Amino acid sequence: MRRIVVTNNVSLDGVMQAPGRPDEDTRDGFTRGGWALPYQDPVLGRKMGEGMASTGALLLGRRTYQDFAGYWPRQTGNPFTPVLDALPKYVASTTLTGPLPWANSHLLGGDVIAAVAALKEEPGPDISVLGSGELVRSLRRHGLVDAYVLLVHPLVLGTGRRLFADGDSPGELRLTDSVTTGTGVVIASYEPA
Repeated sequence: MRRIVVTNNVSLDGVMQAPGRPDEDTRDGFTRGGWALPYQDPVLGRKMGEGMASTGALLLGRRTYQDFAGYWPRQTGNPFTPVLDALPKYVASTTLTGPLPWANSHLLGGDVIAAVAALKEEPGPDISVLGSGELVRSLRRHGLVDAYVLLVHPLVLGTGRRLFADGDSPGELRLTDSVTTGTGVVIASYEPA
C-alpha cells in the first residue's frame, strides 16, 4: 500500500500561497509571492532531495499542475528537473482534458477521491502532494493523507491562502521528525494521531 505525503512550504501563520515566485499565484491580490526563496540553504536542499528519493509519483491539483508544467520542463541544469519529468504525475481536475502536456502526466477525472484511494492500494513508493491546497484539504477530509512534511518559514505574511483554512475539520497530528535549517526553517514531519 502506498502512502500519500503532503509536502508544503508554510509561513508561521500558515500561508502556503506562492512560495516560489512573485507571479506564482496572485489570487485575491496576493503580492508576497516568492517568500520562501530567501530561506533556501543546503540543509533544506538535502532534506527535499531525501524526500524526492522516496517519491514514486506526484499527485497535484489543477492549478499546481499547470504552474509546474509551465515551469519545470524548462529548468535545464536543475537536478530536480529530470526527476520531476520522469515521475508519474496524477492530476486531480474536473476542468482539464487530456492529453496533458507534461511527460508522464495522467488526468484523474470523475471521482478524484475514489481514484486516489485506488492509487493508495497499489504497491509502490510514496505519492507526494506538492502545493495543491484545495486537493490537500479534500484528501484530509476523506482520511487519505498519511503524512505531512511542512517547511515552516520564520515569517508572518498576514494574508494569503492557508494550508488549513478557517472552518477546516479539526484533527491531531503526531510529530515524527524535525530538522532546523541554517536560515531558521523548521522542517517538521507529522502523521495523523
